[in-house]
Amino acid sequence: MCTAANYFGKNHYFGRNLDLEFSYNETVVITPRNYTFNYRKVEDMKTHYALIGMAFVVENYPLYYDATNEKGLSMAGLNFPEAQFKAENSSKDNITPFEVIPWILSQCANVKEARTLLNKINIVNINFNDELPITPLHWIISDEKESIVVECVEEGLNVYDNPVGVMTNSPDFEKQMFNLNNFRHLSNKTPENTFSKDINLKEYSRGMGGIGLPGDLSSMSRFVKATFTKENLLNAKTETESVSQFFHILDSVCQQKGCVEVSPNKYEYTIYSSCVNTDKGIYYYKTYDNSQINAVNMHNYDLNSDKLDIHELITLQPINFQN
Repeated sequence: MCTAANYFGKNHYFGRNLDLEFSYNETVVITPRNYTFNYRKVEDMKTHYALIGMAFVVENYPLYYDATNEKGLSMAGLNFPEAQFKAENSSKDNITPFEVIPWILSQCANVKEARTLLNKINIVNINFNDELPITPLHWIISDEKESIVVECVEEGLNVYDNPVGVMTNSPDFEKQMFNLNNFRHLSNKTPENTFSKDINLKEYSRGMGGIGLPGDLSSMSRFVKATFTKENLLNAKTETESVSQFFHILDSVCQQKGCVEVSPNKYEYTIYSSCVNTDKGIYYYKTYDNSQINAVNMHNYDLNSDKLDIHELITLQPINFQN
């Protein structure tokens, strides 16, 4: 399970937590403009916008978990068990689930253009290969002006406006948004005593306005917690402060090894957290065992190249002894 979010500080920031019980040895991958995207059911794309993001590279193909293109449009795919992908449709662009991120980000400069492309898309039920079966996903697509959620279910492709700029997993996005009504009483301020005018109830602690805010690791609770954190977080003025604030959103819903058992002796945890400055194309990340923030700048690579630029994650953290 995972959490994705948007944040406005010095610039626009987008990123996610990847929560799984195992790693695919993910890498930060820059896909330059002239790398050929080979698609299964539509024509190959030889030139396109450059991308940067986290991917599992197989057969020289970047299977992106999340990415941002050079225009600042960002996407992430998160687990969504309700997903139902379709048979081929000759009147649509037939795109496999693992092609959705490159298909959109290669061609679209903003969410408005992505909406137009989504009107023609049919997400087809095709594996990458026999060893990598389809993962049920839904997607968040964001730019600096708006955010949407895309879900392929039995009745078809649903595209939702996302006013909170947050996405987790099940249930569907419409139910996640409705659930926020149950927490409209929460506040970052100390609440007034409305329990009884006849009982003198004490303010015994700071933070009492947040009593009732979920703290468990279920997807609905993470949606509420991440949204509350994002909505109340102070906007930062510098790049360092902005990146720090963004990671604090993700930290509020991160998963620790041992807290979520998914099968006997196997535990889901936050493998990595990412934050991209979508205006500058700088991809920041940290991993479970390395909380130091590392960065890869897409503009430090030749974006007119035709070869992937792959950066292995720094997963172990050095400790700074001060004495």
